[in-house]
Amino acid sequence: MKQVTFGTVTLPYGLALAPLAGVSDRAFRRVCRRFGAAYTVTEMVSAKALCMEQATRRSGAATHVRPISGVLASILADEMPSAVQLFGHEPDVMAEAARLLASGSYRGAEGKVIPAAIDVNMGCPVHKIVSNGEGSALMKDPRLAGEIVSAIVKAVPLPVTAKIRAGWDADHVNAVEMAKVLEAAGASMICVHGRTRVQGYAPGVDRSVIRAVKEAISIPVFGNGDVNEPEDAVSMMAETGCDGVMIARGAMGRPWIFAETIAALGGPAFMPPTPHERFDVALAQIREMIAEKGERVGLAEAKKHLAWYCTGLDGASGCRMQIMQATSLDEMEAAVRLLADSQDGRLRELPPRSER
Repeated sequence: MKQVTFGTVTLPYGLALAPLAGVSDRAFRRVCRRFGAAYTVTEMVSAKALCMEQATRRSGAATHVRPISGVLASILADEMPSAVQLFGHEPDVMAEAARLLASGSYRGAEGKVIPAAIDVNMGCPVHKIVSNGEGSALMKDPRLAGEIVSAIVKAVPLPVTAKIRAGWDADHVNAVEMAKVLEAAGASMICVHGRTRVQGYAPGVDRSVIRAVKEAISIPVFGNGDVNEPEDAVSMMAETGCDGVMIARGAMGRPWIFAETIAALGGPAFMPPTPHERFDVALAQIREMIAEKGERVGLAEAKKHLAWYCTGLDGASGCRMQIMQATSLDEMEAAVRLLADSQDGRLRELPPRSER
């Protein structure tokens, strides 16, 4: 069995759920863990916002305001090992946010569980993040990126990891340089998304960059990008030599991709769920979302998840329209159950993720 260790974390098969903004909430992390994602990462959390929420707490003002960042960062015992991903560009603020997380005591903390690691976001391509010098903008400033990791390493006893991109654009592919800087700063693991910031999520991942990073540093390297089928993870490990793989969008609506990949890596055999079984999984996830976020927010966020679960089924398009127009969980469930009933028991080949 392939194992990956960094800090105090040991992962069988080297599989993890990558952080997904607006997707990898607790309910999603839990369902992926159920199917074999031995390590998960939260949605990205603003270090500055987390610190400001605590400053409000200390001042005694507006304590009735819901601590949004604190809630995003909260981890419960049954999720472990799980990391919190921070984004920001100020080393001192990032370090202070990490200290709060390592204390387990901050506004929004539910279980007071210390995360397994602190992950630094150096890959988000979204304009509002990049325009503030954060996310993948850090790929343009390896020195600052190193200072951020160094500050966090000095502030907390937890492993500090980073998720980077191949580079900023085709003329500035500097993942190897960045990885060396981060290793020297004390990072325990680096995940490389094989696209530049300019590429965003356009099809095509440069696995040679992941391989180059793996060959250049001694700490574990995870590969990421276009892992939509079990075979993608297996071939990425084989082609790049990476220690593990982080699956992101490939798990949306298909959390059992982890179990399928484990089977492809020589682990226990896995039988993909039937249409009704997949919606049993989906509805259990959605009920948990509603219980944690309330009916209004939970139902609104549930629609995209349930739509993803329809992928690959004949009639999925019409069902998605019904889901988006639904005003209650009962209406959503009726739509997907009807879709499941209409299947002949054989799923057609899944279309490419770009078409879903």
